[in-house]
Amino acid sequence: MHALTSLQKKFRQLLFLERHPESGEVFLKQRRVFTLPSKAGWMFALLLLVLFIASANYNLNLGFALTFILTSCAIVNALFGFRNLAYLHLLAGPVTPVFAGDEAQFTLHLINRRAHFRYAIYVGFAAKGHAEQALDIAPNSRATLQLSHPTTQRGTLAIPRVRLQTWFPLGLLRVWSTWLPDTLALVYPQPESFAPPLPFATLAGQDGQGQAGDEDFSGVRAYQSGDALKHLAWKHIARVDLDAGGTLITKQFSGGAASELCLDFSRLPATLDLELRLSRMTSWVLDADASGLAYAFRLGATEYPAASSETHRMECLRALALYDARNPRPAP
Repeated sequence: MHALTSLQKKFRQLLFLERHPESGEVFLKQRRVFTLPSKAGWMFALLLLVLFIASANYNLNLGFALTFILTSCAIVNALFGFRNLAYLHLLAGPVTPVFAGDEAQFTLHLINRRAHFRYAIYVGFAAKGHAEQALDIAPNSRATLQLSHPTTQRGTLAIPRVRLQTWFPLGLLRVWSTWLPDTLALVYPQPESFAPPLPFATLAGQDGQGQAGDEDFSGVRAYQSGDALKHLAWKHIARVDLDAGGTLITKQFSGGAASELCLDFSRLPATLDLELRLSRMTSWVLDADASGLAYAFRLGATEYPAASSETHRMECLRALALYDARNPRPAP
């Protein structure tokens, strides 16, 4: 079975030019557009054959005229069908990173630099089971569409091969081409649903005791014995499953003990599954960013100093998405 699949792949690479991913703008030249009769086209060809044989057997001049007129329509159909798809310019747009389990959205641009309309072009992934989108393209303009593909795991997701096809104008011929953009979607780990509180480390004051102030709110931390009930972060506690071992969360105010937030992968229990630890780190990054807290980040050889910005969040999430436990080098 594997040998047959490999043989089919080589055949398609040779005949339909389905080879390596293509970067930049791609031009659908004449060699890349293929035409075959559709089901209706095969029936139409059979009809022409029957008409021709009947006209020849019974010497029907009007039958010959009808046969030749219909044949001319088929030839014109082939010309307009090929012209409808050929000489398009294709360009892949940037892909927004997503979390595992979400749909990756691949943006594609179809550019028509000719002076004629293009009608009913169906675009979708070549694999079976994927819906196609139909679009028309005006002269000297472009059409933009997004194709969705599910994600199941973190890392990078290469866009599947894209197929463009049309049955314009009469549906007798199927004209198609394929395209494999050099495009990757970055997939972050799925955040843990009920992650523990952020791992704050409280720095003791000069007397060796941490004092909690009650001035400006600066974040949250794990509950410590002696914390006032009025300082409990009830909104955060509502998301914690106390029966499963979760802890209470206390609001942190400026004017008291200093605290630092460092998201260190090595401090997580080694008994936890790797993907669960990465999911927990992802959840902590999102929680810290949503709270506007500065946080340091350590993951293998990747280390970022404490910061609070969108760029910092994206760098941390990228490192989590591309982390390889067998080769924990810094994320590229």
